Amino acid sequence: MGRAPTHGQAMSLPIEELGRLIVAKRASRGVRAAAADVGISSATLSRVENGHMPDLETFAKICKWLGKDPREFLGFAREEAAPPPAVVQFKKDRTVSRDTAVALGELILAAQNALRARAKMID
Repeated sequence: MGRAPTHGQAMSLPIEELGRLIVAKRASRGVRAAAADVGISSATLSRVENGHMPDLETFAKICKWLGKDPREFLGFAREEAAPPPAVVQFKKDRTVSRDTAVALGELILAAQNALRARAKMID
Protein backbone atom coordinates (compact mmCIF):
# COMPACT_ATOMS: atom_id res chain seq x y z
CA MET A 1 0.00 0.00 0.00
CA GLY A 2 1.09 3.59 -0.55
CA ARG A 3 2.19 5.67 2.37
CA ALA A 4 -0.32 8.16 3.77
CA PRO A 5 0.05 11.63 2.28
CA THR A 6 0.77 14.61 4.43
CA HIS A 7 -1.00 17.89 3.73
CA GLY A 8 -0.07 19.13 0.26
CA GLN A 9 1.63 15.87 -0.69
CA ALA A 10 0.40 13.33 -3.20
CA MET A 11 -0.26 9.78 -2.19
CA SER A 12 2.19 7.54 -3.96
CA LEU A 13 2.34 3.88 -4.84
CA PRO A 14 5.60 2.09 -4.17
CA ILE A 15 7.29 1.06 -7.40
CA GLU A 16 7.23 -2.52 -6.08
CA GLU A 17 3.45 -2.37 -6.47
CA LEU A 18 3.84 -2.26 -10.26
CA GLY A 19 4.31 -6.03 -10.59
CA ARG A 20 1.27 -6.78 -8.41
CA LEU A 21 -0.87 -4.39 -10.46
CA ILE A 22 0.23 -6.07 -13.68
CA VAL A 23 -0.65 -9.52 -12.33
CA ALA A 24 -4.03 -8.25 -11.12
CA LYS A 25 -4.86 -6.59 -14.45
CA ARG A 26 -3.94 -9.50 -16.65
CA ALA A 27 -5.76 -11.91 -14.29
CA SER A 28 -6.14 -15.22 -16.14
CA ARG A 29 -4.78 -13.90 -19.42
CA GLY A 30 -1.40 -15.13 -20.49
CA VAL A 31 1.74 -13.05 -20.28
CA ARG A 32 2.07 -13.01 -24.09
CA ALA A 33 -1.44 -11.62 -24.65
CA ALA A 34 -1.03 -8.97 -21.96
CA ALA A 35 2.43 -8.00 -23.23
CA ALA A 36 1.02 -7.61 -26.75
CA ASP A 37 -1.63 -5.23 -25.34
CA VAL A 38 1.06 -3.24 -23.53
CA GLY A 39 3.34 -3.18 -26.58
CA ILE A 40 6.33 -4.88 -24.96
CA SER A 41 7.83 -8.37 -25.08
CA SER A 42 6.44 -11.10 -22.86
CA ALA A 43 9.90 -11.56 -21.31
CA THR A 44 9.97 -7.89 -20.31
CA LEU A 45 6.47 -8.01 -18.83
CA SER A 46 7.39 -11.14 -16.88
CA ARG A 47 10.55 -9.49 -15.49
CA VAL A 48 8.58 -6.44 -14.33
CA GLU A 49 5.94 -8.68 -12.75
CA ASN A 50 8.74 -10.33 -10.81
CA GLY A 51 10.06 -7.05 -9.41
CA HIS A 52 12.63 -5.92 -11.95
CA MET A 53 12.74 -2.21 -12.66
CA PRO A 54 11.61 -1.36 -16.22
CA ASP A 55 13.28 1.23 -18.41
CA LEU A 56 11.51 4.55 -18.80
CA GLU A 57 9.77 3.71 -22.10
CA THR A 58 8.51 0.38 -20.77
CA PHE A 59 7.40 2.01 -17.52
CA ALA A 60 5.37 4.58 -19.48
CA LYS A 61 3.71 1.88 -21.61
CA ILE A 62 2.84 -0.23 -18.56
CA CYS A 63 1.41 2.79 -16.71
CA LYS A 64 -0.74 3.65 -19.72
CA TRP A 65 -1.99 0.06 -19.95
CA LEU A 66 -2.73 0.02 -16.22
CA GLY A 67 -4.49 3.38 -16.43
CA LYS A 68 -2.12 4.78 -13.81
CA ASP A 69 -0.39 8.13 -13.87
CA PRO A 70 3.39 7.49 -13.61
CA ARG A 71 3.58 10.30 -11.05
CA GLU A 72 1.65 8.06 -8.63
CA PHE A 73 4.70 5.79 -8.42
CA LEU A 74 7.15 8.66 -8.29
CA GLY A 75 5.39 10.57 -5.51
CA PHE A 76 4.45 13.62 -7.53
CA ALA A 77 1.09 15.31 -7.26
CA ARG A 78 -1.05 15.33 -10.36
CA GLU A 79 -1.21 18.92 -11.47
CA GLU A 80 -4.53 20.15 -12.64
CA ALA A 81 -4.34 22.29 -15.73
CA ALA A 82 -4.83 25.87 -14.70
CA PRO A 83 -7.48 27.72 -16.64
CA PRO A 84 -6.06 30.35 -18.93
CA PRO A 85 -6.06 33.83 -17.46
CA ALA A 86 -8.99 36.03 -18.34
CA VAL A 87 -8.26 38.62 -20.99
CA VAL A 88 -10.64 41.45 -21.44
CA GLN A 89 -10.80 43.06 -24.85
CA PHE A 90 -13.39 45.31 -26.39
CA LYS A 91 -13.62 46.28 -30.01
CA LYS A 92 -12.82 49.80 -30.92
CA ASP A 93 -16.48 50.44 -31.73
CA ARG A 94 -18.08 52.75 -29.23
CA THR A 95 -20.80 50.29 -28.22
CA VAL A 96 -20.07 50.97 -24.56
CA SER A 97 -18.49 53.92 -22.86
CA ARG A 98 -14.87 53.74 -21.72
CA ASP A 99 -15.94 53.78 -18.07
CA THR A 100 -18.36 50.89 -18.65
CA ALA A 101 -15.67 48.89 -20.49
CA VAL A 102 -13.18 49.44 -17.66
CA ALA A 103 -15.79 48.48 -15.04
CA LEU A 104 -16.72 45.30 -16.96
CA GLY A 105 -13.06 44.36 -17.33
CA GLU A 106 -12.44 44.86 -13.61
CA LEU A 107 -15.52 42.80 -12.79
CA ILE A 108 -14.40 39.90 -14.99
CA LEU A 109 -10.88 39.93 -13.52
CA ALA A 110 -12.22 40.16 -9.95
CA ALA A 111 -14.50 37.17 -10.58
CA GLN A 112 -11.57 35.13 -11.88
CA ASN A 113 -9.44 36.07 -8.86
CA ALA A 114 -12.29 35.11 -6.52
CA LEU A 115 -12.60 31.71 -8.22
CA ARG A 116 -8.86 31.10 -7.84
CA ALA A 117 -8.95 32.08 -4.16
CA ARG A 118 -11.92 29.78 -3.58
CA ALA A 119 -10.14 26.88 -5.30
CA LYS A 120 -7.08 27.38 -3.06
CA MET A 121 -9.28 27.34 0.05
CA ILE A 122 -10.93 24.08 -1.03
CA ASP A 123 -7.58 22.37 -1.71
